[in-house]
Amino acid sequence: MLPHIPSALSLSLSTVDVTAYRRVGVGVGFAAGAALSVVALLWMLLVLTGHDAGRALGAFWAGSFGSGYAVASATMVRAIPLILAGLAVAVAFRAGVWNIGAEGQLLVGAAAASAVGLHLGEQLGGLALIPALIAGAAAGALLAGIAGLLRARFGVLEIISTIMLNFVALHLVGYLVRGPLQEPTGLYPQSATLLLAARLPIILPDTRLHWGIIIAALTAVSLWAALRFTAAGFRVRAVGANPVAARIAGSIDVGATTFAAFLVSGALAGIAGGVEVTGVTYALYEGLSPGYGYTAIAVALLARLHPLGILITGTLLGALQAGGAAMQRDAGVPSVLVSIVEAVLILAMVSGARRPPLARARWAGVGDDTRARSATTT
Repeated sequence: MLPHIPSALSLSLSTVDVTAYRRVGVGVGFAAGAALSVVALLWMLLVLTGHDAGRALGAFWAGSFGSGYAVASATMVRAIPLILAGLAVAVAFRAGVWNIGAEGQLLVGAAAASAVGLHLGEQLGGLALIPALIAGAAAGALLAGIAGLLRARFGVLEIISTIMLNFVALHLVGYLVRGPLQEPTGLYPQSATLLLAARLPIILPDTRLHWGIIIAALTAVSLWAALRFTAAGFRVRAVGANPVAARIAGSIDVGATTFAAFLVSGALAGIAGGVEVTGVTYALYEGLSPGYGYTAIAVALLARLHPLGILITGTLLGALQAGGAAMQRDAGVPSVLVSIVEAVLILAMVSGARRPPLARARWAGVGDDTRARSATTT
């Protein structure tokens, strides 16, 4: 049961709830407009660089939405880690926490899932998937918890700590694939391959789409319900909307709420890494993530931090990555050009938001404190 909510704080949050779906619709509209704009920019860029624009755009479409196989095996497979990592970013940002470390949390989650899957695959068979994904979530939460502890105990900005921890995770994976987890021959910097029993099953025959898509969808729905209907979700939304008002008018422990948001965010990113290892790569190696954790920031912002909207935006950016790879492979477009196109699309999507969600963060300014004090005196 939700606690008693003072009128000023309740009114503020009810207004946010009423407009939540409208924000998602606006975000999707901006995404569609941005996609059309970038197609035009891409065509111009291809022409200016001397490439066959028609062939390149045809390859882009064929590699992303051109067939059922492309949708299932390319777009959706790339969308799965983007959705899960996007949910991780959304949880943190909704609580006013700038977690930029989803990339590192994803990597340590992948490492932990690989270690558990390799050691328990023979003993537990298919049941090894459960402890492997749990280990991934725990590893991601642990890394995020370090940043949360540094913020709570020493006042270290999480923007700095989470970015630095990304490099710690990157080098940790490099150490593991050359040391404790290296494959038996010692020739390659990667782990051994997971047994078939320790992999996520394929959900559609003759495709690469695995059960991770179900995990991602259920996680999005569960997170939406938790934020919308539970006391813990109310506390997260209250702290993210105005931490001063939440503490004074709502009697909410802001520090505990933000630390819990850190842990949940890290756990979701860790699950993304575990799902990628058990469903796609089947082994741990350097370069396992092409920047999923960073792209997830755009996924979350485009969806206005709404968990259900992230299902759409994650799919859109998954299609972008799949189509870009097809352009490079089938039309001879250099990878640098593909990266430019991806960056332009992300910037267009994020800049299309009329009201940046992060404007409600705890450091929004003195005006928030003034409004909070005003609310408590009325």
